[in-house]
Amino acid sequence: MKLNKKTISTLSLLTLMAFGTPALGADFTIDELHSSVNFRIQHLGMAWLQGRFDGLRGTFSFDEADPAAASIAVEIDTASVNSNHGERDNHLRSGDFLDAGNFPLASFESTSMEIEGESAVVHGKLTLRGVTNDIIINADYVGSGDDPWGGYRAGFVGTTSVSLADYGITFNLGPASTAVEMTLNIEGIRN
Repeated sequence: MKLNKKTISTLSLLTLMAFGTPALGADFTIDELHSSVNFRIQHLGMAWLQGRFDGLRGTFSFDEADPAAASIAVEIDTASVNSNHGERDNHLRSGDFLDAGNFPLASFESTSMEIEGESAVVHGKLTLRGVTNDIIINADYVGSGDDPWGGYRAGFVGTTSVSLADYGITFNLGPASTAVEMTLNIEGIRN
């Protein structure tokens, strides 16, 4: 695939979709039914615990004339954590981890973006449990085009790793379990 303005705009919008709230004038809205934020973390250094967040919404804006000025705002419903085990999910929602009762939303807002070939590096601020830190999401373009309902869609996948202690999560899962790996599968619909 040749990197052109359409590809750059798609990469930009994809990286923007990673975590955010709807904003006025947004070019794309995240399709919640075809997007997910998945995570995995080691459990006691013996296995990987995997899950996802079912509540995700957001938008992103993009100007083809200035791709580096693209912006993203995304929100994740922390109570929507789903590891396919109800008792564990309740523990993940508790103060030991997400503290969803006090902090019902996690959010991401981009601060800058770099295009590198057919990929993008998105710099931004992740807020979780009331703590905001800088993170980097590495994103790759998946595809874009017209859908069967007269819309235009674009998709990407992004990855990042987040240190639990940076967000006040100190519950001991063992020395191999200090960071959570996240994969963002995002599909957006052009407004």
